[in-house]
Amino acid sequence: MKILIKNVHIIDPENNIDKTGDIFIENGVFADVQSADNDTTVLDGTGLTAVPGLVDLHVHLRDPGQTQKEDIISGCRAAAAGGVTSLLAMPNTIPAVDTPETVKYIIDKAKNADAHVYVVGAITKDLKSEKPTNIQELYDAGIKALSDDGYPVKNTADMVNAMKTAARLGIPVTAHCEDPYLAGGKMNEGKISETLGVKGMPRAAEDAGTAREISLAGAYDLPIHICHVSTYTSANMIRDAKSHGIKVTAETAPHYIMLTEKELLKKDADYRMNPPLRTEKDRLAMIQALCDGTIDAIATDHAPHTPEEKSDFVNAPNGSIGMETSFAAAYTVLVDGGYLTESQLIEKMSVNPAKILKINAGTLSVGSPADLMLYAKESWTVDPDKLHGKSKNTPFKGTTLSAKVKLTICGGKIVYSEL
Repeated sequence: MKILIKNVHIIDPENNIDKTGDIFIENGVFADVQSADNDTTVLDGTGLTAVPGLVDLHVHLRDPGQTQKEDIISGCRAAAAGGVTSLLAMPNTIPAVDTPETVKYIIDKAKNADAHVYVVGAITKDLKSEKPTNIQELYDAGIKALSDDGYPVKNTADMVNAMKTAARLGIPVTAHCEDPYLAGGKMNEGKISETLGVKGMPRAAEDAGTAREISLAGAYDLPIHICHVSTYTSANMIRDAKSHGIKVTAETAPHYIMLTEKELLKKDADYRMNPPLRTEKDRLAMIQALCDGTIDAIATDHAPHTPEEKSDFVNAPNGSIGMETSFAAAYTVLVDGGYLTESQLIEKMSVNPAKILKINAGTLSVGSPADLMLYAKESWTVDPDKLHGKSKNTPFKGTTLSAKVKLTICGGKIVYSEL
């Protein structure tokens, strides 16, 4: 399929492009505009902005094993509606992604999906921190990263081995930073958890885990990627580590830069996730860390759950969906708020994540895979019933956001369109 997008505002941070022009796509890649001929679908990009497709480093597709919540096809449909063309699928499926067979199942099913799916392999069998997986076998099957996802690897030696093996193979280790002996609460520990009479989760749980992973990265001169940073102390540790040349990268999520623990006063489990929503001081620290480069990327931690599961405020599982709202929420806070330019936001949501994952994405360069998002500066209010995934547990429901995805192209194919 040949597609010509005319008169569109083009932002391509990797090539330092910010201008109005045309984009041509042919045979699944970006091509020279001069090659367009009469056998081309022409789209009018007037008033729209074209950027590289987003790369989400933290997604739970629930497939295999919990497809009542989400599956690979529905999850990628939601991704496309949010401008996400590449995503990293976490290993906490049932069974966990700890065998080559499960890796291949995900890769095969994703071949017909609306986004590129990259698979994370488990560091320990069944994510239980008891027996290490055969990382080489998982790599040979096609994994692109390693993690025990929602659990810290308890055995430090196993974590070091995973980091060494990943470095040799050229893939990242993404770390859920948490001290399991401090964790276990339902929301941020503080005045609001006390008011509600709900067990809190101290920021020290996250901070202790972050400190360990940074220490290992520094001691062994190995890279580590820190997932879903939510506390000012963790951000400060990452900033300091980077200043000393430690190979650490990090992500935060849109809900940590827009929302605080005050949302929990609604007693709605859609606002419960792990790490939990924190204080205003933490929220502002996440924004500052994005602005100064301490935090490299914005990821969603997209975690679908059924309405029945989320109906019990205290006992519901942690997690919220996020791919359809991630760009709009981040744009509203960061660009409208005057913290980042549009180009800088795309660096955080496309360019940098692609570099961390070491995939060919995050650019509109001729010859690169034609993964692209068009958006408009347009206000819209999040209606869970109109979202495209199976689950509706969004913390942004009823929120008015200021940017709207209008078209998503993945591998040269239109996978979402509001044009």
